[in-house]
Amino acid sequence: QVQLVESGGGLVQAGDSLRLSCAASGRTYSSSTRAWFRQAPGKEREFVGAISWRSVGSTYYADSVKGRFTISRDSTKNTVYLEMNSLKPEDTAVYFCAAGVRGISTAPNGYDYWGQGTQVTVSS
Repeated sequence: QVQLVESGGGLVQAGDSLRLSCAASGRTYSSSTRAWFRQAPGKEREFVGAISWRSVGSTYYADSVKGRFTISRDSTKNTVYLEMNSLKPEDTAVYFCAAGVRGISTAPNGYDYWGQGTQVTVSS
């Protein structure tokens, strides 16, 4: 099992920046990919981006956040970060961290472990 705990959410204004963290514990060696998803009220869970854990850390982003959001990792801390810049009101959602044993996937069912989520609210 892998346990994931997100932190760093909050209320910000449009144009601000925010950094989310996702700390992993347990059998972290079993996961090869870490990802971020988000879910707004009444909408489906949406892929934000992902990073490969076992290789050089290849990243992949959704078009909606490309150029604004950056995923990074600290292997020594088993932690993944989501740096969000130039935030927009449409970025408002609960952000979830996920871990998977397979390669990068944009689908929620491509991941095996999930955190509890952290709320990000962007006011206009």
